[in-house]
Amino acid sequence: MTTVFVTGLEFYGFHGVPDAEQKVGHRYIVDLELEVKSNAHHSDQLADSVDYGRVSLLALEIGTQHQYRTVERLAQVIGDAILTEFVTTQEVLVRVAKRLPPAPVIAEEAGVQLLIRRAK
Repeated sequence: MTTVFVTGLEFYGFHGVPDAEQKVGHRYIVDLELEVKSNAHHSDQLADSVDYGRVSLLALEIGTQHQYRTVERLAQVIGDAILTEFVTTQEVLVRVAKRLPPAPVIAEEAGVQLLIRRAK
């Protein structure tokens, strides 16, 4: 297995439990780790791995063109889409963080991390 990763993917999205958050929007950061059945280390061919650029664009599209109440749901949809689109991916770790979340405390970010495995 090979781990393909993308860290610090940022976008502005309109997710959140309160309606106001869904209207105003917020900055999000996504980190992805994909466990891939890859032979690219021998073949030197991208076709034998996963294109992290395409993975990033897929996550960006989901984060900016859809709305979800929870970051849990956003992370799940991103992970499911990656497993569907990139068939050599066996599992994906999706971390979604909201920058400077609106909360009764001051925090740099808050979010979730999900590990999603391909069904056997």
